Amino acid sequence: MDELDQAIVRELQQDARRTNRDIAAAVGVSPTTALDRTRSLRDRGVITGAALELDLAAIGRPVQAMIAVRIRPPSRRHIEGFRNWARGLPEVLGVFVTSGTEDFLLHLAVADNDSLYAFVIDRLTERPEVADVRTSVVYEHLRNTAIEPL
Repeated sequence: MDELDQAIVRELQQDARRTNRDIAAAVGVSPTTALDRTRSLRDRGVITGAALELDLAAIGRPVQAMIAVRIRPPSRRHIEGFRNWARGLPEVLGVFVTSGTEDFLLHLAVADNDSLYAFVIDRLTERPEVADVRTSVVYEHLRNTAIEPL
């Protein structure tokens, strides 16, 4: 990625809905050049999409948690089966497959503490491959939305 590609990526990370003309003006090139470069970034897999961000409290999910899950026995079948099951749950914002003590970290957003408790007790611990669960409530979630290429 050259400096122009990096500048286009920076601008799109600020607001992916901006017009090509706005991006071109911000980085100091013609709209045709900006469009060609943006298409190239997509074709090369640098830009993989754009996501809509929601206020979780505004949609009735103000309580977030990170849940560490250990799977036993740790076989490919159990790991992949759990991963596929967890990513399909409406409460789950993200599934992280990890190394170390835990096999997974699940990022959840739910309505309240009772819903969180029900998820852990009624959904997670009912799975036969789940050996251990540790839950941490998220007080605040800060994200870096602009990532600089190396």
